[in-house]
This record gives sequence, C-alpha cells and structure tokens, in this order.
Amino acid sequence: MAKTAREAEFTAYVASRSGWLRKVAYLLCGDWHRADDLVQESITKLYVNWPRAGRVENVDGYARKVLVNTFLAEQRSSWWRRTTRTGVEPDTESVSVDLDASLDLRKALAALPPRQRATVVLRYYCDLTIDQAAEALGCSSGNVKSQTSRGLEALRTTLAVRPTTAERTS
Repeated sequence: MAKTAREAEFTAYVASRSGWLRKVAYLLCGDWHRADDLVQESITKLYVNWPRAGRVENVDGYARKVLVNTFLAEQRSSWWRRTTRTGVEPDTESVSVDLDASLDLRKALAALPPRQRATVVLRYYCDLTIDQAAEALGCSSGNVKSQTSRGLEALRTTLAVRPTTAERTS
C-alpha cells in the first residue's frame, strides 16, 4: 500500500475513533487532560505501527490494547504522580443523567488500582469477554477474573448506600 494511502487510512481511522478512545482513556485515568495525553501518545504509537495494525482483524482491539498498555506503563513511571490536578473539568455537553451517581462512580473507579480499573473498564465499558480482556492486558484469563472480581467488590463497597443518621435512629 502506498504511503499516502496508508496515511489517509490512518487519518480516517483516528478521526472516526478518537472520541471513543478518549472516553476509554478517561475511564482509565479519571482526568480529561490526562486522557487527552494518553490518547495522543497512543495515536502516535499506533501511527508508527500502522502497517502492522492495518493487517490485524480487529483494529479497534489493537488500538485499545495500545491505549491500555500506555496507561499501565504510565502508572509504573513516577512522572504522573508529580503533576498537580486542578480539579477543574472541561466544558462538556450536558446530558440528563444522575450527576451525583456518575461522580460517585468516577471517584470510586479512580480509587481502584490501575490493573483493576483497566479490567473493569475493558469488561464493562468496552464490553470485552474475559479472554479478550486478557489478550488486551497481556495476562491470563484467571488474572482478569480475579482483578475484575476485586475491582467490582471494591466498587460495591465504596458505592454501598449507607443509611443516614435519621434512618438509623428510627
């Protein structure tokens, strides 16, 4: 395939899937700015390996694996721990959702260790099977099962409805 055709194919792919990659990155890291950085780094890696990516059966799976591996590699390095988060979210479209529940879930998801967060996002947001998630993470199916189980238990514990003082006294 000629270089210009390959570049056009890459550009079309990124244009169509960048929003999806950004959402997955946000769920992994919990910060829109950091998600943008993760997506940019992943797209760069994808571009370098585009001839290989173009030959795989599932390009979305390949791109997702690059994104998850980039996130996990970043978690192992110490540079991201030195950055200061402002807590200011960028302007986004308003959607009629339970904002409090959404914020609680995001906070609980952000509290999970990186591998648990990655497995929960891959299994329940990306809707991957255990085997597909294991392939994306480069680990065994049993590891995905245990990480998912621990992650879900931590989410349930964090998000459990606790009775208020008034409810306990009545």
